[in-house]
Amino acid sequence: MATRDLVGAACGSPVPGRRAAWTGISLAFAALGRVFVSLDRNFRVLHASSVLDTLVGEGAVEAAIGRPMEELLGADLFGEAGALRLALQNGQRREGWRAMLQSDTHGAQLVSVTAAPLIHGDSDVCDPNAEYVVVMRPASEEINQAETTAFMGIVARSPAMIRVIDLIHVLRDSLVTCLLTGASGTGKEVVARALHMTSKHASGPFVAVNCGALPADLLESELFGHVKGAFTGAIRDRLGRFEEATNGTLFLDEVGDLPMPLQVKLLRVLQEQTFQRVGGNGTVTTNARIIAATNRDLTKQVADGEFREDLYYRLRVVPIHIEKLAHRREDIELLARYFLAKVGVRQGRTLRFSPDAFKALLQYPWPGNVRELQNCVEYAVAVCQRQTILPEDLPSELTRQTVEPTTAHLRGEEPRQSFVDGAPPTEAAQIRTALEEQHWNRGQAAKALGMSRTTLWRKMREYQLG
Repeated sequence: MATRDLVGAACGSPVPGRRAAWTGISLAFAALGRVFVSLDRNFRVLHASSVLDTLVGEGAVEAAIGRPMEELLGADLFGEAGALRLALQNGQRREGWRAMLQSDTHGAQLVSVTAAPLIHGDSDVCDPNAEYVVVMRPASEEINQAETTAFMGIVARSPAMIRVIDLIHVLRDSLVTCLLTGASGTGKEVVARALHMTSKHASGPFVAVNCGALPADLLESELFGHVKGAFTGAIRDRLGRFEEATNGTLFLDEVGDLPMPLQVKLLRVLQEQTFQRVGGNGTVTTNARIIAATNRDLTKQVADGEFREDLYYRLRVVPIHIEKLAHRREDIELLARYFLAKVGVRQGRTLRFSPDAFKALLQYPWPGNVRELQNCVEYAVAVCQRQTILPEDLPSELTRQTVEPTTAHLRGEEPRQSFVDGAPPTEAAQIRTALEEQHWNRGQAAKALGMSRTTLWRKMREYQLG
C-alpha cells in the first residue's frame, strides 16, 4: 500500500489539506531515514510511513495499520504499564529510547524511538483521532550510551546495565544456569525475569524462592516437596518448587543462605536433573532452568567453608553482576521518571520533578539501590500537593545532607554545601570546563556533570555561559 493511500486511511476522510499534511510529514521524515507513525488514544497504529517497509520488510506498513503499538515495540514500552505509554499519557515527550521492532516475517530490529503527544491546536489538518506520534530510526550496532534502553522491565542507559541487557540478548533461547550477584535492591529478580522471558521456557512458569526466608527443614520441603506422612503435619503429598517450575524457570534468591545439607541436594539436581521428595523413595525428574542470586561474596564463603565450591561453579556457569545504583548514576533520573509515571497513572495524577529535586536525587548515595529509589518516588507522590515535586517533598534522608553553615561552625565542623539552596563558588568554572571538554554538547556535558539537561540549561543561563 502506498504512503498516499495510508495517509488517506489515517485521515479517515479525503480532506485535501489533511492528506497533504500527512504526506508532507511522512516524506520529510523519510528523507531523514525515519519511520513516522501516528497512534490513536488506544495506542493503535493509524498511519505508518513507507520507510517501515524499508526497515523491516515489504508489507510491514500494511500489516501495522490498526495493530496495538505494543505488538510492534513490546509491552515494556507500550503495554498497559509500559514506560513510554505512561509518559505519553502524562503529556510528556521521550527521545532516543531503544527497543526491538518486531516483525512476523522478518524478525526483530533494534531501533531508536522518540514519541510525543500530538498537539492539534485550532487546525483540523491532522486526523482528529491521532493522539500520539512515534518516530523510529535504525539503531547502530554500537550502543550509544546517551540513549535509553527499555527491555523486559529493565530501564537503563548506563554502560553497566547496557552490558547486562546485551548479555541477556546473547543468552536468548538458552537454558544455561546463571548466577546473579549484587547488593540488595539492585534489581536481580528483574534481570532473572528478563532471562526467563527470552528463554526457551518463556511460556512456562517463573517460580521464585527466597532461600533465606525459611528454616532449613521447611525450605527442603518448599523446594523439593514431600509425601504424605513425611513429618508431623504432612497430611497430603505436596509438590515442591522444582516441580512447579517444570518447563519454566526456578529463581533461587539469596542462594548464599542455603544450608549445607540442601547445598548437597541442589548440587545433585544440577548434575543429574533428579531429586527425591522429603520422605519419598521415588526419583523425580526436573527440566526447570535454574537462575540463582545472592548479595553475598560466595568466593569468601567458599574459602571459609560455608559454601560448596563444586556447587558454586555449577551455579556460576554464566555470572552476571548488577552494579549498585550509586555506580550507575546515569540511570537515576531515568528510573525516577519511570517510577513517577507509573505511580502517577495509578493515582490519576500528572507530576514532574523540579530541577532541584532531581539534583537531590542525583547527589544521594542510594544505599538501598533501585528499591529505595522506587520507595522514594512513592513517598514523594504521596506527600506532594502540587504538580511539581520539590526537594521538601522527598524523604528527609535525601535533604539531610544540607548543614547550615552557622550551626556547623558552632560544632567545629566544616560546613557542607547545600544541594538545594546554593551553588559552589567554582560551579560556573566546572560547568564551563565540562562544556568545553564535550565541545559544547549540552547532553554529554550534563551527563559528565551528573545533572539533567534541564538543570544544565538553567545553570548556563544563571552563570551567563554560552
